[in-house]
Amino acid sequence: MSERARPDVLARQALNRATLARQLLLERSNLPAMAAIEHLVGLQAQAPDAPYVGLWTRLAGFATGDLGELVAGRAAVRASLMRVTIHLVGSADYLTLWPVFQPVLERGYRASPFRRNLAGLDLDLVVEAATELLADRPRTRAELGALLARRWPGRDPASLAMSIGHLLPTVQVPPRGIWGRRGAPTQALASSWLGGPVATDPRPDHVVRRYLAAFGPATAADVRNWSRLTRVGEAIERLRPELVTFRDERGRELFDLPDAPRPPTDTPAPVRYLPEYDNILLGHEDRTRMMDVGQKTPLYPGNGGRLGSVLVDGRFAGGWRVRRAREGGRLEVELAIKPSLAERNELIEEGLRLLAFIAGEAPANAVILRTGDA
Repeated sequence: MSERARPDVLARQALNRATLARQLLLERSNLPAMAAIEHLVGLQAQAPDAPYVGLWTRLAGFATGDLGELVAGRAAVRASLMRVTIHLVGSADYLTLWPVFQPVLERGYRASPFRRNLAGLDLDLVVEAATELLADRPRTRAELGALLARRWPGRDPASLAMSIGHLLPTVQVPPRGIWGRRGAPTQALASSWLGGPVATDPRPDHVVRRYLAAFGPATAADVRNWSRLTRVGEAIERLRPELVTFRDERGRELFDLPDAPRPPTDTPAPVRYLPEYDNILLGHEDRTRMMDVGQKTPLYPGNGGRLGSVLVDGRFAGGWRVRRAREGGRLEVELAIKPSLAERNELIEEGLRLLAFIAGEAPANAVILRTGDA
């Protein structure tokens, strides 16, 4: 039997360590920020500051300016892509990913109340009008909606504006997305802002390969959950000759790249503080490689950089939040587990490093741990 055909079974611990390695969470990587963003196929970014914490926990020596310069310089952008949610991706990636995810965005829009509010309206005309408006300069949703409503009086301005983010390749522009700065979501035409044409190839094969490099080994259902793409099975069958296959403990077929890392199951996994909406907790249909059965993926609101999740021994173990106190910053960690003494010490040490990253020059004076049995 060939190496490719061996029906190896990968237990949850093996999947956990493999995914941690792909996600740069077993040890901090020396990759530049842009290379890491590209490897991860972007980072969740509906909370604008979340990618900064996501890169800090993955990269050695990462500073907020490393990403801020990429966003300000148009090398990285925030835009709706996978799962119809805002992701931070490399600009070149956006131009090639858009045609792959355009059907996903269109389906999401058709199922939304915004589309129902515009029933009977020719959306091609709306897109044409918005293209002309955005060719002039980037515009906020409120501004774009108001201008479109002048042409279609009586139509909901918010619904008109929301249609554009789903139907037209647009990206969000700074200052939103730069650490420590705020601003209303402002859209620009992708081709104008990025200085290049949007690709036209909708085939998802290259996206499936990159997903496996960052999230594998994985089932076809995992790929669909992360992407919301249809016909994933067809893409996998085209790729099958260049993939290796395994089975999980439930007998489901897992696909992977031959040379992707699959560390030993006893590989140590350090404590990691994650931002809200982190990729690793949302990237699979079966999340038991990262979370216990019955645990829900924590979805926190906010601008990012102030709260999130924590991994202990590679698994979701609770949440964290930065509180501001008169005497300095304070990190509060709510754990669903009872950590060992060594894990408590690591949670405190890594928590202080997180506080120093977030607070900058401000004093960071405390990490408070609360456990489920406290």
